[in-house]
Amino acid sequence: MIKSAYIHIPFCYKICSYCDFCKMFYNKELVDKYLKELSNEITDSYNNEVLDTIYIGGGTPSSLSIKQLDKLFNITNKLKLNDNYEFTIECNFDSITPEKLDLFKKNKVNRISFGLESINKNKLKILDRTASKSKIKKTIEYCHKIGLNNINIDLIYAVKDESLEDLLSDIDFIKSLDITHISTYSLILEEHTKLYIEGYKYINEDLDREMYDLICNELKEYDHYEISNFAKGKEYRSIHNQTYWHNNEYYGFGLSSSGYLGQVRYEKTRSINKYLNHDYIKEDGIEYLSTKDKIYYEIILNLRTKEGINLKEFNNKYHQELKDVYDYESLINKGLLVLDGNNLYIPENLWYISNSIIVRLLEGEKNG
Repeated sequence: MIKSAYIHIPFCYKICSYCDFCKMFYNKELVDKYLKELSNEITDSYNNEVLDTIYIGGGTPSSLSIKQLDKLFNITNKLKLNDNYEFTIECNFDSITPEKLDLFKKNKVNRISFGLESINKNKLKILDRTASKSKIKKTIEYCHKIGLNNINIDLIYAVKDESLEDLLSDIDFIKSLDITHISTYSLILEEHTKLYIEGYKYINEDLDREMYDLICNELKEYDHYEISNFAKGKEYRSIHNQTYWHNNEYYGFGLSSSGYLGQVRYEKTRSINKYLNHDYIKEDGIEYLSTKDKIYYEIILNLRTKEGINLKEFNNKYHQELKDVYDYESLINKGLLVLDGNNLYIPENLWYISNSIIVRLLEGEKNG
């Protein structure tokens, strides 16, 4: 059953050096055309399900004008929400205003995700971003003033020449803000980004590990519920992102968005021209899933989380025992996995090497 919808807004005032998401420079006429086509797509695809979550990402949704945001919310108001919904929109501090925040509040948004990334001048220069401490603080204060209290901040680390002290300064500043959630990302060099093209190199892996450990230690009072995510308490976990990690179905609307419906995972085109001509699906963007495929996704997504795989829920979902599909006993014996009641999970102190543990589990497929 579909309970979530992701909506992509690809427009930005500025293109960051590390960003590989589908994005393009803001253009008023193009935004207007895009919103019209987005409305058509949602009208054609949405089947009146009552949703738990809506997530508007980008790009930079806050780059849209007040009038354009009004059009966007006229579109999202077509989507039915349950009484305990979560409605998130991504913003940058340099394009947000009190008027836009008022409009968010008026149109059911109850969670904001801000791309802060860093307050360090050297890091910001490398990332092609700007940040003003005073603007950040005033924006957060205004959010609370109007009752937008569920706030996420994004942090990027492992940037060239960044020291542990630099990272600690970023963390301390973020912790000083009255927010409920922190998402942390080690810098990834994606093909076609400015940093990749310029031959930028990763930092030393040992330092990257030290930085991850520092983040975990400094945020230990938070609920570290997923490898990269920290909440002030269970009630502030991202409900929408848990849709992905629990391998549940969701809509993807807009350019480059992904979705999961029934037996199909799909990805929309990254071509604005194709999208505006109603040609939504990316070439080779449809994956038809067998039960084996679904279980594969279940494992790699569930094991990103603190609770891991709930074996009872797995059995109810797939009508078979995980132990009959994959041999995980040897990994438990080696301390790489923990079985606690119905939950099979990677211990938090091994999350940094979680990918290698997941690969080892998948290699233990029975009759594979």
